[in-house]
Amino acid sequence: MAATKTVPQLPQSHNSPVELLIPRTGVVTLYGYGIQVRVDRGHLFLEDGIGAERRRYRLPRVGHGLRRLVVIGSDGMVSLAALRWLADQDASFVMLERDGSVLATTGPVRPSDAKLRRAQALAHHSGAALRIARELISQKLAGQEQVTRSKLLDTRTADAIVRFRAELPSADSIATIRLIESQAARVYWSAWSTLPVNFPKNDLKRVPAHWCSFGARVSPLTGSPRLACNPPNAILNYLYALLESEARLAAAALGLDPGLGVLHTDTTARDSLACDLMEPARAQVDAYLLDWITREPLKREWFFEQSDGNCRLMAELTVQLSKTAPMWGRAVAPLAEWVAGALWSKSARSPRESAPPTRLTQRIKREAKGAPPLPSSIRAPRRENLCRGCGKTIQEGRTNCASCAVNDATKNMLDAARIGRQTANGPEAQLKRAITQRKNALAQHSWKSSDQPAWLTEKFFSEKIQPLLASTSACAIARQISVSRWYAGRIREGYRPHPRHWLALANLVGVSANL
Repeated sequence: MAATKTVPQLPQSHNSPVELLIPRTGVVTLYGYGIQVRVDRGHLFLEDGIGAERRRYRLPRVGHGLRRLVVIGSDGMVSLAALRWLADQDASFVMLERDGSVLATTGPVRPSDAKLRRAQALAHHSGAALRIARELISQKLAGQEQVTRSKLLDTRTADAIVRFRAELPSADSIATIRLIESQAARVYWSAWSTLPVNFPKNDLKRVPAHWCSFGARVSPLTGSPRLACNPPNAILNYLYALLESEARLAAAALGLDPGLGVLHTDTTARDSLACDLMEPARAQVDAYLLDWITREPLKREWFFEQSDGNCRLMAELTVQLSKTAPMWGRAVAPLAEWVAGALWSKSARSPRESAPPTRLTQRIKREAKGAPPLPSSIRAPRRENLCRGCGKTIQEGRTNCASCAVNDATKNMLDAARIGRQTANGPEAQLKRAITQRKNALAQHSWKSSDQPAWLTEKFFSEKIQPLLASTSACAIARQISVSRWYAGRIREGYRPHPRHWLALANLVGVSANL
């Protein structure tokens, strides 16, 4: 008996020598074992893959389009020359663990602002921390309220989040702000719990029952969102990891210390300021996931369930998700610049000192030139359009592949026929037929042959009128003599109706006794 395939291998077409790579979205994701990132004759050489299936790419120094290099896993090698190559090209390097946690990030080197970092360290004493925390959570709750109202269509939960947000201006401590945020989060995620998750019909027999809904945000394995037990929460954790890496890069680019937070407590296991900057942008991540799982199915082969129930993402899906990194970088950039400005305003400085530069959005430079500000979001990378039946990739605008469309159409026709038979034999339909039959019977009995013109005989109708009716529409015949279109169609095909209709049909085709 053959072993069940659990890890999809790369297609043979990828097992090529060395190809020139130009990323469309600016993001390159490496995964697998034996990963290599090094410099070879001025080119950045990349290699990854699983088993014998390897990918080997190289990027030139000019025209490469690389903005983010994402490495998933820790089995491989990254050379110092490669890190220098990335720094020279203003490209960022992000290393993620296979469970989605951020291991390392590095970006373009910027000069450190000692006064700004000193103000960051003293933020809790100067009052800047309370102001920043209040504003960040206010924006987060506003985003959650919008997602709940416009995406989940849950007005009651949205109104509850609005009430929690209204309590923020009166919050006089960081602990109070945390409490308000946690209460709002509990209400917010409860609205997600019954959200259905769709899979292709052919995959449903291999999908655990608890994967078919969003469920609780808290994992039963850890009592926290870590180690998610179903696909939507696993995807959300990975997207949050990308958002955290972008927040780290944004803080470092502005001369801030990503580890000195204002809302999150300082610990050795995280960069607290990066977590602070993530909060208002989380709602954009939530909206992206919500649009995805409500419009398109998820492939079963994108996920793997470990022996303890932890749901893990396969490489094919992580590559797609990593392409969204520029979206989260654009979302967190104005937040990081605002935090830097809020800290700078509280620091001791001379009147001649200028505000901190807006390196991420170039807002000050754009205002000086009269240019419009950068949009708050960019277009999301295009996802695969999957067949709802078998999960095969299909063209945009379609819901099923050709074979599944035929099967669905056949089933729909059988269902329609069954419904039609039930409707035709129902009491309402039988009553209508009885009324029509009674009406026709009365009309036939009340008709007299003496009322018919002498020239309108059976032979005259067959030779002069019937041929002309073949070229007349069934709708016109039905309106003329008040019969159904089906009966009118039979008349067009040569059926001779009751003599009481002959004169009306003769008038319809313009035939008279003078013809």
